[in-house]
Amino acid sequence: MTALHPNGVNHLALSTRDMKGQLEFWCDVLGLPLKALYWMHGVEGTYHGFIELAPDSYVAFVQHPDNAKDIELGVTHAGGPGEPVTAGTMQHVAFNVDTFEDLMALRDRIRDRGVQVFGPIDHGFIQSIYFAGPEGLALEVACGSAIPVEQWVDPEVLGLCEISDAELEALKYPAEYTRPAGPVPQPSSATGMPRLMPTDHYDMVMNLPDQVVWDRMSETTPPVAAE
Repeated sequence: MTALHPNGVNHLALSTRDMKGQLEFWCDVLGLPLKALYWMHGVEGTYHGFIELAPDSYVAFVQHPDNAKDIELGVTHAGGPGEPVTAGTMQHVAFNVDTFEDLMALRDRIRDRGVQVFGPIDHGFIQSIYFAGPEGLALEVACGSAIPVEQWVDPEVLGLCEISDAELEALKYPAEYTRPAGPVPQPSSATGMPRLMPTDHYDMVMNLPDQVVWDRMSETTPPVAAE
């Protein structure tokens, strides 16, 4: 049986107040092609842009009219790949290239566009370069794969995280899942698990039948008709 789990990042969505500036940076400095730019479905006054990492992987930008402009290091942004920031926010994001030669070529492309790059650094299982993106983003590009787990799980850090031997095995080998014959009903919001949105009508929204959500909220028509 093949283990069921997400197998990559379809898109990473980043907030912006300057869609054009972000697209210019990512497309020119990093060489990523623009694939979509349109009104975000179901969100009034909001732009959505997609640039392509691979045919099944993208970086997306969301320009909402009420996005805050103030950056507070340690709260809204980390300001560096090892700096503190509010829990649950993005500390930094690392993108992949296939080889160390590719990593060095991309380092030179980024520097050629006037952006300072720190590195490379060899972390053992990956090699990395670090640089800043618009609006306070802390970014990394790395190469490497197949982390040898037995060498890279530190017993001291396990203890500090209060992870027992049994819990470690469950983390290393997540339980398989067999989908039942019928759909799993929506659980109660009182389970203590994370909530998708902080609205006063949350339960009503989350308990809409799946088919109603699909029928009423899907929007598949491109803004520009195919030739």
